[in-house]
Amino acid sequence: MRADFVAKIDGEAEDYPPELVEGTKERGFIVEWTPQEEVFAHEAVGGFLTRSGWNSTLENIVASVPMICWPYFADQQINSRLVGEVWKLGLDMKDVCDRKVVEKMVNDLMEDNREEFVRSVAKMAELARNSVSEGGSSNHKRWFL
Repeated sequence: MRADFVAKIDGEAEDYPPELVEGTKERGFIVEWTPQEEVFAHEAVGGFLTRSGWNSTLENIVASVPMICWPYFADQQINSRLVGEVWKLGLDMKDVCDRKVVEKMVNDLMEDNREEFVRSVAKMAELARNSVSEGGSSNHKRWFL
């Protein structure tokens, strides 16, 4: 089966709105849990809709996955702005989430500006890997003291 999306939704499966499950069952998977890093690493993944928590942001960067950021609270706002407006690794949805906005952003990320996002996130992934490799900047903690 081809899946256009995999959605991880908090809560128990029996609590999911039946119309959501029924309306999407031919197009994707809704799951309670997923091995996020493994999903990001899969070649079929073209983008990720995220709340922009720091861990997910880092996992996406390392996996070279462009993002659509839909921040909610705490660090998510600044992470989303960094991803979308500073680093150009994806798009910042800000506070607006309606069907037209999401559709435009998905088209932008997956088609219209895909090459730019893929190039930017691949470059950032390389920088991230270099920083944690032997001799990388994360090995020089004494410089920060």
